[in-house]
Amino acid sequence: MMDTGADGSATDAVAHKPAAWAGAAYDGAPGSIAAARHFAAHFLTRLQVRHGIAVARDAVGAVQLVVSELITNACKYAPGPSSLSLEFAGRILEITVSDSSPALPLVRGPEPTRVGQHGLEIVMALSEGFQVQREPFGKRIKVRVPLVPGSP
Repeated sequence: MMDTGADGSATDAVAHKPAAWAGAAYDGAPGSIAAARHFAAHFLTRLQVRHGIAVARDAVGAVQLVVSELITNACKYAPGPSSLSLEFAGRILEITVSDSSPALPLVRGPEPTRVGQHGLEIVMALSEGFQVQREPFGKRIKVRVPLVPGSP
C-alpha cells in the first residue's frame, strides 16, 4: 500500500467547513482489504481531530464496511492495482474506488437464501447513490456516505 494524498484545506461552499481528501493505492494482495479499512478509519479520526467534524458513531463502521466491500471486489475481480479516495465535503464522505477491470459490477437484489455475493447489496444499503464509470484502463465506483448526524 502507498498513501498518495493528504487532507486539504479547501473550503466547502455549502457548509463552510474545511474539505478534506486522502487517497491510497493498493497492489491487490489480500492485505489490501484490511489496509483500506484502517486507512478509512484513520481518515475519519483526522476529520474529527484536525477539522473538528462530529462524525456520527455508526458512520465510522458504515464507512469501513463500504470501503472493505469495494476493495474486496477490486481484489477479487480486477487483476492488479486499485485505488481508494476519500473526500469529505459538507456532511458527506465520497468514497471512490478505481480498479483495472472494465467489467461493470452486477448489483443483485436481496436474496436471503444466496450464500455470499452480498457485498454490493451492503454497499447500496449503507450509502447514497452508486455510480460506476468505465475508464480507459478499468472502472471507477463512487458512493456517498453521510457522516454527520442529521445528514440527509
